[in-house]
Amino acid sequence: MTESSEAGRVWATALAVVAVVALLAGVYFVHSLLSLPGRVVEAGREVADDLRDLAAAFHQGKVETAFVNHATELSGGNKLQVAELSQVEIYTRTESSSVLWGTLQLPDVVVEARVPVEYVYYLDLSDDWLFELEDNRLRVRAPRLEFNTPALDVSRLEYDVRAASILRDEDAAITALQSGLTQLSRERARRQIGLVRETARRQVEEFVASWLGAAFDSGEAYAIDVVFEGEPVPGEGATLRSVLEGDG
Repeated sequence: MTESSEAGRVWATALAVVAVVALLAGVYFVHSLLSLPGRVVEAGREVADDLRDLAAAFHQGKVETAFVNHATELSGGNKLQVAELSQVEIYTRTESSSVLWGTLQLPDVVVEARVPVEYVYYLDLSDDWLFELEDNRLRVRAPRLEFNTPALDVSRLEYDVRAASILRDEDAAITALQSGLTQLSRERARRQIGLVRETARRQVEEFVASWLGAAFDSGEAYAIDVVFEGEPVPGEGATLRSVLEGDG
């Protein structure tokens, strides 16, 4: 066999291999094109089914139940802690008195207590939770913000007499102030709800968004807005955030 004949055979074999590979690739490509619409339709159907299931779960109230059960299990109780506030508080008590049937006013006694206090704010999971689905936005109507009995660090409690009188008993005033510290701290906690409201709102939004994304395949596609009980709900044409911020 001549050298030219051998070379021709090699080239013929190579061309045959290339032709076979090209044919197989073409068959695979055509098959992929033919099956692509079916896969796209199936994927779209799965997404649509998931969205329908999620919407149905909202409208049937299953989301409320599932969320409360999840949050209760996670928190180990019926309270979902959403905010903490720690600060040094100063409580003041002023005592006035008079003698001679009110005709002679004695000097006031003013005593002061300084103590670090920790406030813990929470939502009661046993109260009503309402989830409203509007397009791709989820509005959560959460219970009213509550607070635990404030924790006073009595190891760092300090008393001071701001105004004294030789005619009055400062120790009695301090004792009266001490007995009322718990009630005073609860009143202070109530007045400071406004300081933690937005922190609590963000905590609930993040908590609901995290749970929603884990519970439903399409849960991450929804924006979350939280309204606490007692807050205004936006009317038609107003955005939720504008109402909460007082702009709408």
